[in-house]
Amino acid sequence: MTQTPEAADVAMVLTELADIIDARREASPQSSYVAQLLHSGEDKILKKVIEEAGEVLMASKDGDRQHLIKEVADVWFHTMVLLTYHQIRVEDVLQELQQRQHISGLTEKASRKSQ
Repeated sequence: MTQTPEAADVAMVLTELADIIDARREASPQSSYVAQLLHSGEDKILKKVIEEAGEVLMASKDGDRQHLIKEVADVWFHTMVLLTYHQIRVEDVLQELQQRQHISGLTEKASRKSQ
């Protein structure tokens, strides 16, 4: 049986990654892939998110567990770059997920229609 990481460990990994991505904002685009994305602008980052999401679909359809894990990691990473572009922290997303944790998905979705 695989041991699962504690929630605090997961949050720490995401927070540390967000800090690294944020620091790359100041890096030269010639020295950092993340800096290239951030300097290229929102459209470039969005294209990467969509590209990686498509790769998640294909990996899922192929039924290759390890490939799917890697592609989801790529989607998460590029989504975090997008969050950094918009100066949104991963903690903000984690807080939103925590608030939704004990709410039915149907109830939460219905609440969006009234907003």
